[in-house]
Amino acid sequence: MSHQPLSVAVIGAGMAGRSHAAGYRQAGTVFGEGLPPVRLAVVADANEALARDAARRYGFEKAVSNWEAVVADPTIDAVSIVVGNALHRPIAEALVAAGKHVLCEKPLAGSMDDARAMVALEADAEVVTAVGYTYRRSPAIAAIRDHVRRGELGKLSLFSGRYWCDYACDPRSPLTWRFKGGPGSGALGDIGAHVIDAAEYLCGPIVAVSGGALSTQIPERPLPLGAVVGHGTAPVSDEVGEVENEDTATFTARFGSGLAGSFSVSRTAFGMPNGLGFDVYGLGGRAAFDFHRPAEYLFDDAQPEARTRGVRQVIVGPQMPYFSGGYPMEAPGVGLGNQEAFTYQCRAFLDQVAGTPDPLPANASFADALHTMEVIQAVVRSSRSDGAPVEVGAVPPLEADAPAVPAPPA
Repeated sequence: MSHQPLSVAVIGAGMAGRSHAAGYRQAGTVFGEGLPPVRLAVVADANEALARDAARRYGFEKAVSNWEAVVADPTIDAVSIVVGNALHRPIAEALVAAGKHVLCEKPLAGSMDDARAMVALEADAEVVTAVGYTYRRSPAIAAIRDHVRRGELGKLSLFSGRYWCDYACDPRSPLTWRFKGGPGSGALGDIGAHVIDAAEYLCGPIVAVSGGALSTQIPERPLPLGAVVGHGTAPVSDEVGEVENEDTATFTARFGSGLAGSFSVSRTAFGMPNGLGFDVYGLGGRAAFDFHRPAEYLFDDAQPEARTRGVRQVIVGPQMPYFSGGYPMEAPGVGLGNQEAFTYQCRAFLDQVAGTPDPLPANASFADALHTMEVIQAVVRSSRSDGAPVEVGAVPPLEADAPAVPAPPA
């Protein structure tokens, strides 16, 4: 094991940025040996008070108010980019040019042009580049993937996925950067990217979409009078601005295998704080997952004894991926939280950087995340054509398909 520390930094100290910071703090405590010591170097955010608070909470050495300081620091090896989508490309380009490894939050970029440029950057980079799709690290979802890959559901016949949230239900919630940008940059880009990735993680690539429909339930929102962190609130003015992207989206998909899928995403689904879920059916079984009950999944297969055949609850435990070695208390039924997925994601990223023996499965690449954006773009195209079928990646991007999303003020 190398004793030379890996120095890490996080650019962005909001909701997801803090999750990355906490993940790096815990990365060395999970799974096998071989990871060098992790030096928690810097948290950067334009809101310096927010950066200082995150640095204090998670044990980072210092806070800075601009990302350029992270680029210029020769002691930093690996960096998470967790800021507004429009800033992903310039920050990634600067970090890679400085020889630093990059873990970027999803969606990959604020526009298709930026995303394609980041994939080209990745192809020529001599450093590790990765994208964070944390739900891949769920023990339950990874276990369902194992069922699918082992053929325990039989030939797949249907995937039905949803990501329903309620963070945008209040019409008085402020007009932040999340509500700016054109169609596809709202609920589809924010939470739809996760359920699309989960579907492809289980069932393979999506090659076409149809039936695309986008809608906005709250067309105007008040302008904030102060900084807004994550999905939080802030004092608002009497002045309102236009919401430029979708609150809700639905579509159907065709996978490369011929499998059919249906999807719905919404940020205005009352009573659903974080409702990622899916059902996957085969000719010989089915499985279902709901993130509101993250420590379990439902499973049903063709048991030979008809009297006991039926759906059963499977509790996550040490027999699942990620659980053994990933929990201090390796006992079934002790629960599961969102932060573990960020910890495993950070560990996988640092495994890639350090070349750790027996590493965790690698994170998604920039190219993987570009594909997700191409699926989203195809949904937007379908919605503009009364739901007509659109092949994924088959049409060149239009400027209006995925405009740059403004960076958040903090």
